[in-house]
Amino acid sequence: MTLVLRGVEVTLRPLSMDDVEALAAASAESRKHYGFSEIPEGLEETRRYVEKALRQQAAKQRIPFTIVWCGRIVGTTSYYDFQPWEWPVGCDLQRLDRPDALEIGYTWLAASAQRTRCNTEAKYLLLSHAFDFWEVHRVSLRTDVRNERSRRAIERLGAQFEGVRRADLPGQDCTVRDSAFYSIVSADWPQLQNRLREILES
Repeated sequence: MTLVLRGVEVTLRPLSMDDVEALAAASAESRKHYGFSEIPEGLEETRRYVEKALRQQAAKQRIPFTIVWCGRIVGTTSYYDFQPWEWPVGCDLQRLDRPDALEIGYTWLAASAQRTRCNTEAKYLLLSHAFDFWEVHRVSLRTDVRNERSRRAIERLGAQFEGVRRADLPGQDCTVRDSAFYSIVSADWPQLQNRLREILES
């Protein structure tokens, strides 16, 4: 399935090996705020990063996107951790063609796209598809507990803080990382969708 999500200024299209050079240039603008995230540096690292994402896609573990903002490539984002739930036998909510819950992550942006409408619109497109098309029950987001900048960005979207999972993942600084978890559930989405629309239209 080729999934393309189009907004006013942002398009999310499938990640491709053809994007390596542009992504390497995007990540090189400034690396000041990349301390806690896996963001490739240089052509070789970027090539390996994209190859890994595409392997995960082939294994049906991830749907990686290239973020195109105002006509230029500025970063990546993904759906992953797809959860098909096994409901009680005979339950009308059982389905096999789409996930019941998922996570949004692997998101990074070039310095020039940070603190702009780009991330808000990209997340709006991802959330709209997840809740309105796939009708998921929950979208999760997580970040290194020390990454205050990322945590503020998630909170500005309207996601609810759920807590900290200790010793969750390897950290980018070779420590064992604790992760802050956030969620948006289907009951939250109508009000949050309207608020994000107002932000994008203002």
